[in-house]
Amino acid sequence: MSGAVDLHLKISPMTTIKRSTVGRPRSAASLSRTAGGVGASGLDAAEDASHADGAGAPRERGRRQRVQSAETGMVVLKGLARLGGRASLTMLAQHVQQSPAKVHRYLMSLVEEGLVAQDADSQHYYLGLEAMLIGVAAMRQADPVRAAEPALVRLREAFDVTCFIAVMGNKGPTIVRFEEPGLPVTINVRIGSVMSVLWSATGRVFLGLLDDPQVLAMAERELAGATPEHRAELDPVDPIGALRASVRATQAASVRDTNLTGISALAAPVFNYDGRLVGVITALGATGGFDARMDGPIGEAVRREALAASHALGYRPPLPSGA
Repeated sequence: MSGAVDLHLKISPMTTIKRSTVGRPRSAASLSRTAGGVGASGLDAAEDASHADGAGAPRERGRRQRVQSAETGMVVLKGLARLGGRASLTMLAQHVQQSPAKVHRYLMSLVEEGLVAQDADSQHYYLGLEAMLIGVAAMRQADPVRAAEPALVRLREAFDVTCFIAVMGNKGPTIVRFEEPGLPVTINVRIGSVMSVLWSATGRVFLGLLDDPQVLAMAERELAGATPEHRAELDPVDPIGALRASVRATQAASVRDTNLTGISALAAPVFNYDGRLVGVITALGATGGFDARMDGPIGEAVRREALAASHALGYRPPLPSGA
């Protein structure tokens, strides 16, 4: 057999045959050449990197999976809240656009944590005690003035107008936060000023959207003391009722020279988490240079910013009937 191998080697002198080196001692030169290449330290480093990559990749994948699971769980929880806090599995799955089986798995985890509970009779899911405690803690921090501050700054900077938020006090709509542009309009209102219920845009929003006997009584007193010129601006048959209906239809109010001569204003409501009116954002300026149209740029911006402040307080407009 060895002769055959020798003959083959002679016939094919260019053939390279790699012989196994297992069990053979390596020469110093061979070790030196290896050291000049990867070497022992290089192999150790490569092995460490390989181990690091191998261990790090699963950890990173696991972290991403946990984050994605948490996000999906929050989507399910928020979906349940936006459906009124109670829903069937099918309805909730349709709302969050996930399969019922997947939603059910997340609901079971939320039930274990007390964030969701299930009605034994209807099998519907509803927000649990822990979710309610979180909501109560958030509501305690809800402040309409703080929520409106960024909106006032944006309105002032965008339109160079005076703007403020008012809340209903025991004497009437009271200004509690005030923003002025670099060249403010000269007006006799400041923080603490009480606005007219009938003749200011701010007061009209409160009058239209608050079902409060005290607010109606304020309007009646102002109407009794109104001048003929002011009365002529209102509906002759039902001045207060018509004014309230107009505000409810537009969810805003606009005035020109009715409360302060030479001053026009636009106002929009700020609602809290349960849809109750808690403040009114108003922008005003000199009548000659102030666009008081409710569908104009300032009017749309005031309503948009009031809605943003409402959202910050947890307000969500009611879903259309049948939705």
